[in-house]
Amino acid sequence: MAGTNGKQKTVRDMILSLALIGLAAGFIYLLVPHDDHAPDIQRVDYRVELLTARRAASYPVAAPQGLPSTWKATSVRFQGEVGDRWHLGYQTPDGQYVQIEQSTQKRADFITDASQGASATKTTEKIGDRTWTHYTGGRYDALVLDGTTGSTTVVAGTASFAQLTKMAAALKMS
Repeated sequence: MAGTNGKQKTVRDMILSLALIGLAAGFIYLLVPHDDHAPDIQRVDYRVELLTARRAASYPVAAPQGLPSTWKATSVRFQGEVGDRWHLGYQTPDGQYVQIEQSTQKRADFITDASQGASATKTTEKIGDRTWTHYTGGRYDALVLDGTTGSTTVVAGTASFAQLTKMAAALKMS
């Protein structure tokens, strides 16, 4: 009988130790801040860069007009030394990403770069008075404007084709 009492004490001590460790872990968990929402991305004003690009580029530069304020411009750049490359990035109302990319670089290389590896499909879509080809399979899905010479326009991103189409429909070229 004397031997069983020692085993019971050992098991009881182990259970108490585990309970104490569990309480300590729970207390530490409560002390650590938990912020599960995505960081707030700042809106950028791209008007100056757009004016600069429209003066310097050898093609009509695209920018959206009439998008709801829930679409947030997040990045902009014009690289005249790199094929007159224009970039304008947006965050959609549901947190996805859409970008407008234009350049005079070699069309195939530029599309691969702007769409992050997407390939052309046989699907085309008439948006306004322009025809766009769907690209899929890369990191981004994309719409590529058909029938342009001297430059290439790509609307690409993580957003759905419906949102890419909304952006393409809002584009004004000048």
